[in-house]
Amino acid sequence: MSILKKLVGGSDLVKSVGDTLDKVTTTDEERLAIQMEMFKAEREVNAQIRRMIVDQNLGQIELNKEEARSGKLFVAGWRPAIGWIGAIALFYQFIIYPLLLWLPIDNPPKQMEADVLYTIITGMLGIAGMRSFDKLKKTDTKGVNK
Repeated sequence: MSILKKLVGGSDLVKSVGDTLDKVTTTDEERLAIQMEMFKAEREVNAQIRRMIVDQNLGQIELNKEEARSGKLFVAGWRPAIGWIGAIALFYQFIIYPLLLWLPIDNPPKQMEADVLYTIITGMLGIAGMRSFDKLKKTDTKGVNK
């Protein structure tokens, strides 16, 4: 998000302009009026950033729809392929591997290092802690969905 703030001006610019104006103004009324304008400008910048994020997400959704409609294997088939690979890997990890350990063999197969695989699978399934992070930071996400 800080990259987007820097692209559209961000609140750092608003803060520096506000600090400069504080040095120039003399009365409390002038300072309050300028501070109100600065808050409005910062709110507008934040609203623009949220709109950009929403537009980006909507564009990605449309791209996903077009990919899913395609009949070409390498366009529409990559997501199901990753899903099937993940399902097969999980099947091996939790079904096949424990059964192989019961066999009377000298060198049993090694257990799969699945940390990266789990990260990819949870990402594909949309399982993440982002909403919990938003709640922890008390981020208002109601305005983003509008």
